Amino acid sequence: MFKYLISINPLGFMYGSSGAFLSPENLVGRSGTKFPPEAATLSGLIFSINKIQQSFTQDELRENLVVAGAFWAKRNHKQNFYVPIPWHKIIAEKDVDEWYLESGEWQREQRDDKLEPDYQWQTISTWKHNAKALKNTKTSVAANPWKFTSFLHPDIQQQQRCVKNKDGLFLENAVQIPDDTCLIYLSTYPIENGWYSFGGENHIVEIECDPLKDIALDILNKPIERAFALIVPGVWGSTRFSYRYPQHQDFPKPKWMLTDKPIPYRYRAKKQLGRGRYAVPAGSVFVLEKPLNQTWWEWDKAWFPTEGISLKQMGCGLCLPIEVKGIE
Repeated sequence: MFKYLISINPLGFMYGSSGAFLSPENLVGRSGTKFPPEAATLSGLIFSINKIQQSFTQDELRENLVVAGAFWAKRNHKQNFYVPIPWHKIIAEKDVDEWYLESGEWQREQRDDKLEPDYQWQTISTWKHNAKALKNTKTSVAANPWKFTSFLHPDIQQQQRCVKNKDGLFLENAVQIPDDTCLIYLSTYPIENGWYSFGGENHIVEIECDPLKDIALDILNKPIERAFALIVPGVWGSTRFSYRYPQHQDFPKPKWMLTDKPIPYRYRAKKQLGRGRYAVPAGSVFVLEKPLNQTWWEWDKAWFPTEGISLKQMGCGLCLPIEVKGIE
């Protein structure tokens, strides 16, 4: 199980990537769907640092390192970090709503299809709260804390500090995070506190590592029965095919789902960029045909794709049990 909570404190701007696929947003420098950096970014950093410090063998890390995220937290309450709100809870400024099952169909309590969520995150300690209880404690829910801003960068020559062409500029998508906010990842191995280059463009972040405390461990250790929600994107299938859930014969097929359109995903194994594929977005809700009675940690690695390393070790599809009204 995860043992460490790793916080990333940006020193100034961070940068969104150019995106895994060409899209109208990427053409104008907006690639917000690629922020925050995925768990693979932190995993690669841990491997790189260990080559120098040699605290563990590379084979040990390759076999046992598991990293999951990204989440975020207030810096003075890091252990009670924010995770995506499950899709069956709709929390807006003016009202709340909740999906439930009736006669085998999804229904909404308020039956107001126009109600859209204003909040996307909730604290891990309030995971079991329903939508109404979350709305009554507004500090437990939040929208994305970061803001995007685009500006021009010079495209510098490698040998000289001047631009490559007269119009040698490119548009960069920068991300600004409030000073009291940090990114959060979970890990099975520690990393020394310090300043590191993280996530491309050689920008510097401050990294702190703390033991993961019971506030999250208690919830992560609760077994999934009939229903669960993803707190990170889920990637299943192969390098050629993407599926909405594990296709393994031992995984009970979902009977009902609540999800959004798939999001692009591409994992870099060593120096090779893998085939682009699609992931089920965080917050997606699954209701299984029969009880699973396992935590995510107990899921078989055979249920996950492998590309250089099992995507379970990248936290793929990390999920928590939920309660959905009306399950047959």
